[in-house]
Amino acid sequence: MSLLDTLIPKARAARRTLVLPEGHDPRIMHAAAKIAKQGIAAHVIVLATPEEAVKSGAGVSLEGLPVTVLNIPESPDFERMTQAFFELRKHKGMTLEVSRKTLLDRLYFGNMMVRLGLADGMVAGSIASTPDMVRAAFQCVGTAPGIKTGSSFFAMELAHPTLSGDSVLFYADSGVNPDPTAEQLVDIAVATIHSHKALIGGQARVAMLSFSTRGSAAHPMVDKMVRATELTKARIAELGLNAVVDGELQVDAAIVPGVAAKKCPDSPLKGGANILIFPDLQSGNISYKITERLAGAIAYGPVMQGLAKPVNDLSRGCTDDDIVGVAAITVCQSIG
Repeated sequence: MSLLDTLIPKARAARRTLVLPEGHDPRIMHAAAKIAKQGIAAHVIVLATPEEAVKSGAGVSLEGLPVTVLNIPESPDFERMTQAFFELRKHKGMTLEVSRKTLLDRLYFGNMMVRLGLADGMVAGSIASTPDMVRAAFQCVGTAPGIKTGSSFFAMELAHPTLSGDSVLFYADSGVNPDPTAEQLVDIAVATIHSHKALIGGQARVAMLSFSTRGSAAHPMVDKMVRATELTKARIAELGLNAVVDGELQVDAAIVPGVAAKKCPDSPLKGGANILIFPDLQSGNISYKITERLAGAIAYGPVMQGLAKPVNDLSRGCTDDDIVGVAAITVCQSIG
């Protein structure tokens, strides 16, 4: 059974509302219909002007489906949302006039819908750039309690299970933070544990990766992962999370039991990690692409995490089916 096959029933049962801001993209209109037909969201809100809806919705029938096409200036909540965004950003010099103008931007409007509970999650980025997506999400939704650093992960659905029997591994951070500090890596690890719980369940087994295993090499980059491991262990103990963390580990010691038995026999992971925390964006991004292209894995992501509520980015080359998949992930993230 694929990852999406397990997530879609969970999403259906949640009965959530999803907002898709980029209604001027035909892929979004097609995806909205599919999401509604499959029951992945109980209500889908697409942001579009009447002209955009006609043009991008050509060939798409929304009749009888729980899909609302909303023109931002005509929203009955527009003034309330304008005031809320002004209050949120006035310490940064925001004025009510600038707030009103900003909320006409579909990314900001969609994010504020999520912040105010008018939608449970948002999916966008088929047209918007990732920096624009991240900026709007951080300004409107903000990070989750106890998390200062937003991040992302890839859910890697493997062609063959690991030797420990895992069919899905989480790679983080592979999309947002170029060179996180030890303290930021703690936030990334904790957010990924929460993401794993929401999507997969069971115990999170976290490996803090390096080119060194338990002091086999000496370098400031290794020191960073040693400190990140110590801090992460303390944080999960404080939060009472169902997780095991070990590091610093080379990737073979993290995911191959036989190698772990030789290199770190006392590791609580015993070569069975299901979450891999990379020291920087370069290593994370390279690794997910290698796993996808050479090992035949399916990569879902980058899925944003560490936010107060779920907002997810799309590849600009995505298909409508890709959007449906991200929608299912986003709804499941909202369950918590």
